[in-house]
Amino acid sequence: MPSPHDASGFAASLSAMSGHTRRAYTHDVDEFVAWCERGGCPDAAALDHRAVRRYLAYLQTRGFSRASIARKAASVRAYVRHLRRRGTLTRDVGATVQAPKGARRLPRMPRPREAAALLDLISAEAADHEPRALRDLAIVELLYGTGVRVSECCGLTLADLDVRRATVTVCGKGAKVRRLPLGEPARRAVIEYLRDGRPHLLRGSGPVDALLLNARGRPMTPRDVRRVLDRHRLPDGRALHPHALRHAYATHLLEGGADLRAVQELLGHADVGSTQIYTHVTRDRLRSVYERTHPRA
Repeated sequence: MPSPHDASGFAASLSAMSGHTRRAYTHDVDEFVAWCERGGCPDAAALDHRAVRRYLAYLQTRGFSRASIARKAASVRAYVRHLRRRGTLTRDVGATVQAPKGARRLPRMPRPREAAALLDLISAEAADHEPRALRDLAIVELLYGTGVRVSECCGLTLADLDVRRATVTVCGKGAKVRRLPLGEPARRAVIEYLRDGRPHLLRGSGPVDALLLNARGRPMTPRDVRRVLDRHRLPDGRALHPHALRHAYATHLLEGGADLRAVQELLGHADVGSTQIYTHVTRDRLRSVYERTHPRA
């Protein structure tokens, strides 16, 4: 009797990952298992590197982009490792399978003066101490001032803040905890929000430990944060994605002379290779400055 595939067990094994990653990996592996059960490789114990390569070739015929195939290949490799741990497979048959690497693109990000102008605009709106404006200012200061992911920002609790020591503790991908410095503008914005904004956003639904609350008194979600940035646009009218502020944080640190390893720790990257993508941006800008200003360029 062929060994069954174990998509549900694989999904349960992802508990340490972020919700977004769990959903993506589970969706990808459900598709892979469905392909296997349609004839690709119904017996999980018979999976080998040839079957995985056939699946990746199948994805190419379906017109998926290189980046999408690379992500799905990572999901399948994680599933194969799960089958190995469960004893269904005797070896990791996905380790040698290489997927096409998609081009890593950074979202368009604000330059330092653009980020400062955006924060000045939001600060002007918060000058009247309207609760929602104070919250919005705290959100943008946190995203740009600490480089946290939007999901990490939404997950912050009151206990994560230490305004006296000017630090914030973040639980990131893989349940990894890091403590980040809180710049004075962000610290001041958070203090004013806690004093004059957050109490007015509570809706009497019992104690809520989330730092950031929406208009219904519930914890902010990434979608709520995207709406905040859609309301508060750059001076040229361009709306930012929350992740653009994380990219700006990293890029501006490196352009200011920060050490790559230090930026890796601040961003919570497990692999410095994930951080090195920002060095391409800074090199491009340095090249642009050189070509504009040096007489022998």
